[in-house]
Amino acid sequence: MNQESSRIVESKQEKVLDSISPSKVYLPSIIGLVVVFYLLQRQINFQEILDIPWRAASYGWLLIAIVVYMGRHVLYSWRLRLLSEGDFSWMKSIELVTILEFASSVSPTNFGGSAVAFFLLIQENISGARATAIVIYTIIADTLFFVLTLPLLFVLFGKSFFVPATEIGTQWGGLAVTLFVSWLIMCGYGLMLLYGLFIQPVYLKRLFRWFGRRKILQKSKDRIDMAADEIELSSRHIKDLPGYFHGAIAGITLGAWILRFFTVTAILLALNPDMPQQMYDHLVLLGRGEALYAVTAYSPTPGGSGVAEIVFGEFYKEYVSPGVAVVGAVIWRVITYYPYLILGVIIIPNWIRKLINKRRTTQTEA
Repeated sequence: MNQESSRIVESKQEKVLDSISPSKVYLPSIIGLVVVFYLLQRQINFQEILDIPWRAASYGWLLIAIVVYMGRHVLYSWRLRLLSEGDFSWMKSIELVTILEFASSVSPTNFGGSAVAFFLLIQENISGARATAIVIYTIIADTLFFVLTLPLLFVLFGKSFFVPATEIGTQWGGLAVTLFVSWLIMCGYGLMLLYGLFIQPVYLKRLFRWFGRRKILQKSKDRIDMAADEIELSSRHIKDLPGYFHGAIAGITLGAWILRFFTVTAILLALNPDMPQQMYDHLVLLGRGEALYAVTAYSPTPGGSGVAEIVFGEFYKEYVSPGVAVVGAVIWRVITYYPYLILGVIIIPNWIRKLINKRRTTQTEA
């Protein structure tokens, strides 16, 4: 590689790395804190906070919430390790999932996190086509979960899986439209990617080339064209993998999402140990968690910060009062969101340092 080409590659890598810079934590953190302060001012009743029955079981449920969410991280690491076909060790998979979660936390909407995931895997010396295939496969797996289960929840529980039955008439409108639009978006790009990766990769190849011709992506046109040429090979390889491989990915994806939503259930049980705990209630709560995620998935704010805190109380007011719901939203974000911002600040500089050292070693050997 000549000096000019090396400089161009390094410039592109620096832009990618800057997109997941630890400095990106400031905006989502400030937005989240401002919204929480606003909600505290409007909704909190300190007597409600004092009346929360902090029993031994409450602390136990909080511990379960933390452990469950850590289990979700392990499952996603396992999925990435499987998709890399063993190229990533367990530690590397855990590290990469942490960085990917950080990227999602500081990116507006799911698309931002997926874009970073593609570039992140390329930094790990995986070919562009293979990195693309892994990212697309994970998007398909996650999207199909929502595309299939949201209608199923509606059939099983009606509108009550989404809002309290007593408020369907007043609350169903705006939230329902948001949920339905989110579901349609998921159906659109999920089915398109599924068709492109598993049925007709030539269409995915054409889509890549179309994106490569956009003015905003002109500098990356050659790499996008190369990935487009190789995506058919990656698609053929993925289709040739045994059925149990795809079954394992589906099972891991299902388990990871269930653990994510059960985290909220555990937090609510910590705040209100006397709430109903029949199987029906647990399923409804899982459905509410799924609907909450779908509604906030395309928020314009980084990681849905602000929006998630606001709508949390609307989804769970049937189980906790508005004031306690604010506390629940804070605990929920502390367990599921802010740790990735903190871990990103710790892990990313070391990861970047290792990439730079590897690059220097390669250039020296060359």
